[in-house]
Amino acid sequence: MFSALKKNLLCFSLIAAILSAALPAMAGPRFPIFPVIKSNVNFWEKVYSTYSTRQGILHDKEDLDIIYTVVNLVDWNTPGAARINKQLVKIARQRYKSILSSLAEGNTPTSKDEIRIAALFKKNRHPSFRRARDNIRLQIGQKDRFLTGFIRSGAYLSSIKRILRAKGLPAELAYLPHVESSFNPKAYSKVAAAGLWQFTRATGRQYLTINDVIDERLDVYLSTQAAAQFLRENYRQLSSWPLALTAYNYGRAGMVRASEQLGSYEKIFISHNSKIFKFASKNFYSEFLAALRVAKKLEKNPQIIQDRPRASATLRLKGFAKASSLRKYFRVSRQDFALLNPALRAPVLKGKKYVPKGYLLRLPATQYIRKKIKTVPPSLFHSRQTRTLFYKVRRGDTVSSIARKYHVRQKELIRANHLNRKRTIHPGQKLRIPARGRLVASGRSKTIRTLKATAKRRP
Repeated sequence: MFSALKKNLLCFSLIAAILSAALPAMAGPRFPIFPVIKSNVNFWEKVYSTYSTRQGILHDKEDLDIIYTVVNLVDWNTPGAARINKQLVKIARQRYKSILSSLAEGNTPTSKDEIRIAALFKKNRHPSFRRARDNIRLQIGQKDRFLTGFIRSGAYLSSIKRILRAKGLPAELAYLPHVESSFNPKAYSKVAAAGLWQFTRATGRQYLTINDVIDERLDVYLSTQAAAQFLRENYRQLSSWPLALTAYNYGRAGMVRASEQLGSYEKIFISHNSKIFKFASKNFYSEFLAALRVAKKLEKNPQIIQDRPRASATLRLKGFAKASSLRKYFRVSRQDFALLNPALRAPVLKGKKYVPKGYLLRLPATQYIRKKIKTVPPSLFHSRQTRTLFYKVRRGDTVSSIARKYHVRQKELIRANHLNRKRTIHPGQKLRIPARGRLVASGRSKTIRTLKATAKRRP
């Protein structure tokens, strides 16, 4: 018996050794609040739980303990609100710049505000005041936005945690979308990041399908699978969740280089300096910790009712299908169809493109639909996708002239080709013409079915 026990212990030791070699060991808390970021976490916790979007916080961007003032803003829905609020912030910023300039020159603080500002600095040295003068940053409060996101998160959180656990990842990572998108699956950023997890096109294409027919970044479940893969790879290379999360914002390659040079997260936070490791990347982990703390507190509030998960039935399409035909067959409204299938892009929903073959269609989980899924007729499917048309830009062409030529809206043409704000195009460039563009010539128009020189099939 004793011999058998020894054998079992030996086997257990070998298994443990293999597992520890496969993944980095995690000693201590997975998501520690290091002393160097404590004030940053506290700051972001206030942003998420104390100050609303009607309040602008003027603070020092290096020392987040230094808050100069909180500016009361007008409702953002008020006509001209952006202009008015910009002016309110400008006046407040100028006031505190003047106070800091005066302190930097060695003047004795006399007013209550001057005395308060001087006391914010632990060492009243002139260079500190002079540097702080040009270091004032505005942060809009997020309390109301965070609460809206928290309510919305109820529809997705349990599924996200289940996906993360299946990948062997900490369930706490499910709260990261509070920082990224406020749990808005349709969120778009200024840099064209999209969806709940805010993938850019470049990063998203490593894990997801993104084209003119489908954008899986907007599908909560598919994008969560992608985020889990991305975070797992970050952790595998960096052996630390603080570093892995910072890499989510900053980039894995840059964080690996910083880790090789400086080592720990704390040293990177204090000393790392690069053109893109700025305020947002430096504070990303602190924001995550703050969001996690605020969300956990809200979960204990019985008066807040979160959205509930929406049950759905699924069907893997055996061919290409028209959205309107699917809606008609399953008796699903246009609104519900789009809501349950957010990855389908406008050309598909408007009938200009087919829902692609192999797509996992989501439908309301009614008894009627579950029955209909079992008897989907082959006549509902097509063997090919509709053609995609391209136009080769010529000298003198503009976005507006091409849009007129093919009788499409400029916005559609810009969106289909991911053009920048300046709508820059150049001779020789191939532009995708939104489906069913119409060539206008000699006062007449005709539907373009093919352009032999440039038309190509697309999935």
